[in-house]
Amino acid sequence: MGKTISEKIFSRASGKDVYAGDLVIAGVDGAMAHDGTALLAIKAFRDMGGEKLWDPSRVVLVIDHVAPSATEAFSKVHKLMREFAFSQGTHFYDVGSGICHQLMIESGHAYPGSLVVGSDSHTCTYGAVGAFATGIGSTEIAAVFLSGKLWFKVPETMKIEIEGDLQPMVLPKDVILKIVGTVKADGATYQAIEFHGSTVKAMNVEGRLTLCNMAVEMGAKTGIIEPDAETLSYLTALGLKPVGGFKSDGDAEFSRNLSLDVSDIEPQVSCPHIVDNVKPITEVEGIEVNQVFLGSCTNGRLDDLRVAAEILKGKKVKREVRMIVIPVSRRVYFQALKEGLIEIFLKAGCAVCNPGCGPCAGAHEGVLAPGEVCVSTSNRNFRGRMGSMDAEIYLVSPATAAVTAIEGKITDPRRTLKRE
Repeated sequence: MGKTISEKIFSRASGKDVYAGDLVIAGVDGAMAHDGTALLAIKAFRDMGGEKLWDPSRVVLVIDHVAPSATEAFSKVHKLMREFAFSQGTHFYDVGSGICHQLMIESGHAYPGSLVVGSDSHTCTYGAVGAFATGIGSTEIAAVFLSGKLWFKVPETMKIEIEGDLQPMVLPKDVILKIVGTVKADGATYQAIEFHGSTVKAMNVEGRLTLCNMAVEMGAKTGIIEPDAETLSYLTALGLKPVGGFKSDGDAEFSRNLSLDVSDIEPQVSCPHIVDNVKPITEVEGIEVNQVFLGSCTNGRLDDLRVAAEILKGKKVKREVRMIVIPVSRRVYFQALKEGLIEIFLKAGCAVCNPGCGPCAGAHEGVLAPGEVCVSTSNRNFRGRMGSMDAEIYLVSPATAAVTAIEGKITDPRRTLKRE
């Protein structure tokens, strides 16, 4: 019987011939914690008697969720992380470096065929380069820090086939929102999701990262895409030396096969207060907004900034609206500067902040007041996610975010095409 990508990765990592449903103890290729989870991870590591990391070259600590620190409590966490990282000699990314999930890709900590864990649910993002990557708890990450191993139940795999050419101003974010709205929040619980089809093949890695990032919003352990020439080209351009990775066999067994033609889909909007409450934009146009956020591990990459800047160039954010722009990493910020994108955002009236999670984490930047409405390119819109329990968050693509900032109300970005 053939195997899925996930089954092949777990077979390699465990040294056994395994299939979905098997329990395995697998060697981990990379482990990550950030300032929202590292405190408990380091404490648990020490409580377990840990003195030295099993392999400092495979451990990554990132300060990104509250960066720079907003409170003394977080400053203490950051200090602890610095001291731990420096004493252990592991990889450490301080304030302003960027969001953990982007850094794991950019710096080669996640790569085709690897098994990577992180104490953050959106670790699943790395599946875009053919890794099996999944979020785990802080105590579990401490066990990995100590031993380099963890037990897993090999997940079943759902296959999602995406076909068709996207219309102008319909982006990968719209595709994944459509899928989340179709599969629902618990439709892929404890499964891997493999994304296939001509639409995925046509996407660059940045678009694929957006798809895999939101797999967890369907309950999945990970999202994963077969590495191809585009994957290897992307990683090589980063100065990395990627390997081939795995692809599913023709006779591999999938728990479910879902086909989706996206040729005619319009921009999608995830409405409050749950991610799978997805509607076509024509059903929600006209809702007035107070804040627009362009950034996060879902949509803070270069292509996202380019799309938004193209719409905002020569225009102004509506006076009653504030727009916050946060590049996903320092590398992306540098390139956006070189291309003049940051200047466009500033001239339009946006607030451009240092790389990090920003408003998505709801801890220190862009916190919403009661009754306020935010349009965000991030991945979650749960009540209280960005501050007040009485605020509302709508999840959209970078194109929808940019045109909404100009109009002051949720607006179909395809309208910009009609004006040209």
